[in-house]
Amino acid sequence: MSVDAVTVRRVARLARIAVPEEDVPAMQAELNAILGFVEQLSQVDVSGVEPMTSVTPMEMKKRKDEVTDGDKAADIVANAPVSEDNFFMVPKVVE
Repeated sequence: MSVDAVTVRRVARLARIAVPEEDVPAMQAELNAILGFVEQLSQVDVSGVEPMTSVTPMEMKKRKDEVTDGDKAADIVANAPVSEDNFFMVPKVVE
């Protein structure tokens, strides 16, 4: 895949980067070099290689998914200016 000057300008505009016209050829060469490297990576044989989450083999820390501090609705709305039945009361904004 090759990047042309029009694509460089479009990518710069999408990234909100001001690229002067004289820098477009240099940026084009850099993007083409990056894409060439990515194409080289696609040629690497990774069959039989398991996906990794870390560079060192280790077990992921997991915790039980359980409620540890429920039943605090009254404490949560205690500092609210106005509350009713453990709900925040707010002014109506839509008619």
